Amino acid sequence: MNQRNGRRTTLIASSARVARAALATLLVACAAQAQVAYVSSEKDHALAVIDLKELAVVGSVPTCKRPRHLVQTPDRKQLMVACGESGQLDVIDLATRKSVRRVDVGEDPEAFDLSPDGKTLFISREEDAELAMVDLASGKRIKSVEVGKEPEGVKVSADGKTVYVTSEVASLVHVIDVASGKVVKNVPVGKRPRRFALTPDGSQLWVTNELGASVTVLSTKDHSVIDTIKFEVKGARSSDITPVGITMTADGKHAFVALGRANHVAFIDVASRKVEKLVLAGKRAWGVTLNKAQDRLLVVNGLSDDLTIIDVPAAKALKTLPVGRVPYAAVIVE
Repeated sequence: MNQRNGRRTTLIASSARVARAALATLLVACAAQAQVAYVSSEKDHALAVIDLKELAVVGSVPTCKRPRHLVQTPDRKQLMVACGESGQLDVIDLATRKSVRRVDVGEDPEAFDLSPDGKTLFISREEDAELAMVDLASGKRIKSVEVGKEPEGVKVSADGKTVYVTSEVASLVHVIDVASGKVVKNVPVGKRPRRFALTPDGSQLWVTNELGASVTVLSTKDHSVIDTIKFEVKGARSSDITPVGITMTADGKHAFVALGRANHVAFIDVASRKVEKLVLAGKRAWGVTLNKAQDRLLVVNGLSDDLTIIDVPAAKALKTLPVGRVPYAAVIVE
C-alpha cells in the first residue's frame, strides 16, 4: 500500500469511529428523552420495561429476589429496588439498565424513601418492626427506630427533618424526628394504614387505610386529623374497597388512590376532598404513579399481573399490558 492510500484508509477509519461515537451519543440522548416505566414483579424477580409512547413492553431487567418498592434517586441516574427475599436494596444504573451495587438492609425490607440529598435511606423492616436509617455511601446503618408491628409506608418531609411510617397492625402513623431518631408522636388513623402522599406545599399528609376503605388527612403542623375520606364503589362490598397506592398532581389539585380489590382508581379533588370519578383498572389495583405531564396515570394490578395506563383528562383506560407475576410498583423515568 502506498503512503497516499494508507493516509486515506486511516482517514476513513477515523471518520467511522467519529460517526459511531456520534450515533451512540444520539441514541443516549434519545433514550434520555424517552418516557419509560419500570414495574417490579415479585414472582419474576425482575422489572418490566414499558415504552410509554408506544404503550408496549420493550424489555426486562433482572434484579434481586421479590422486588417491591421502587424509588428513583434525586440525580435521576439510578433506580433503587427493595427486595424482600434478598434483604437487599438493588441499585440499577438507568443508562445501562444493569445492577451496579447491592446494599444489605436486613430481613424483609418493605417500602422506603430517600433524604432530599439522596444520601440517607429510610426503609421499613416488617419482621423487626423498625425503621432503619442507612448511609448509602458506606451501606452502614446509622440508626434503627422501633415502631409498631408490620411497618410499611415511609415518607420523608421536603426539608428532610421528619419521616413518617405506617404500622399496619397498630393502625398508627409514627412521626419520627430524623436528627434524634426518636418517635415524637403516634397518630391513630384508619385500619391497616399503608401509603402516604404529601401535598406539594407540605401542609397535609394523606394516608391510605387498606381495611378502612378510606384515606386519613393529617395536618403536618401538629399532626392532627383534619378529615377522613371514605370510598364507595357501586356493586362492591366495603370489605373489597382496599386502598393502598396514592399519588398527587404537582399542583396539588388532584389525588389518585388505587382501591385494591374494588379494581378501580379514585380521582379526588384535593381542596374539597371529594371523589370526582372512579375509573376501572385491573384486579387488585395496587400502586399508582403519574408522568410529568400529569396526563398519564399508571396503575399496577397485583392479581391480574398487568399494568393499566389511564388517560387522566379523559378519565379512561388506554391500554392494559402484562408485566409479570404479582406486580407491585411502578416508576416513570423521563
